[in-house]
Amino acid sequence: MDEATKEEYEKTIAKLENERAELLEELMKKEHHERYMESELRRLQNEIARMKKELERLKEPPLIIGTIREELPDGRVIIKSSTGPDFIVEVAEYVDREQIKVDARAALNKQSLAVMSILPPPLDPIVIGAEIIEKPNVSYEDIGGLKEQTREIKEAVEYPLLNPELYKKVGIEPPKGVLLVGPPGTGKTLLAKAVAHQTNAAFIRFVGSELVQKYIGEGARLVRELFELAKEKAPSIVFIDEIDAIGARRMDVATSGDREVQRTLMQLLAELDGFDPIGDVKILAATNRPDILDEALLRPGRFDRIIEIPLPDIVAREEIFSIHLKNMNVDSGVLASNLASKTDGVSGAEIKAICTEAGMFAIRDGRDVVIMDDFEMAIEKVMGTHQPVKDEQHAVMFA
Repeated sequence: MDEATKEEYEKTIAKLENERAELLEELMKKEHHERYMESELRRLQNEIARMKKELERLKEPPLIIGTIREELPDGRVIIKSSTGPDFIVEVAEYVDREQIKVDARAALNKQSLAVMSILPPPLDPIVIGAEIIEKPNVSYEDIGGLKEQTREIKEAVEYPLLNPELYKKVGIEPPKGVLLVGPPGTGKTLLAKAVAHQTNAAFIRFVGSELVQKYIGEGARLVRELFELAKEKAPSIVFIDEIDAIGARRMDVATSGDREVQRTLMQLLAELDGFDPIGDVKILAATNRPDILDEALLRPGRFDRIIEIPLPDIVAREEIFSIHLKNMNVDSGVLASNLASKTDGVSGAEIKAICTEAGMFAIRDGRDVVIMDDFEMAIEKVMGTHQPVKDEQHAVMFA
């Protein structure tokens, strides 16, 4: 083979190799495209199946909501439909018989009115939106200066939940409800959360103003549903903050709005009367206006333990400052005793605000250590907006 023929042969081989590489690359692209189309086909088939299922579901006739009145010996039930009259109807085979109870809500077939399913009890969105904490992260160590109040709430709430036999041995019943009274920011909510943490109880917090509704009977219904929720979450602690919003003293002359608030109060009193003092649900309430509460709330058998939480004295302020300072990077010259002596008349919440403001001043100066000057400026700033609390306004008036 001469040189020209050899060179031509090599060029032909190189050309064929390039064509082979291009064909392989094209084949890989085709295979990748085929896999993509197969996956897209499966996705579209699943989407079509989902749409067909949704279409079939939308074609189903609507169900009627009814209430079960009675279960008959032959397995049928008496229901009251939303249309008005009562009917004797059959129950679908797949319905759990244990769920069939008097006053339970049921979904009924539109034509035969047969019971198709048992619905859960209705709960108002306000009740569902209540602050429910399965286990608060606040302990007794996070509260300063309330040793006597902590002891009293332990006796009224913690011990009946954890050691109910103590009261049975002595032959007494613990308080049904505990009322915490005191100025704002003194630790009423913290104390309630701490006892819930200690007992591993669910903490259900509700503000009294949320129970004030526009229409007749709505507030009373919310109270019933709130206590039903507490029983479902048992062991639980129901904490009604600002209870004076619905528990104010009833007057002879009242508007229609006042009468609705009074109906809500009467429902609350009825719920308190129906509770077992050694049960799994405990009732706590808080207010900073105990002088306007209705006497019916304060009689024995309802909120019969009243715990007053005053503004902290100098010893209590030192304890509260110590609790906050242990989590802060402070200079060695910052002493809780000095800070307590400079903050006469402030509440626990204001002490926390002072510590926060001191840290903000340190950040503003580019430091990671809080010094005494920061606390002095923070005290001046917080106490500059501090409104002194009149002792007689928050005195417990239960003559």
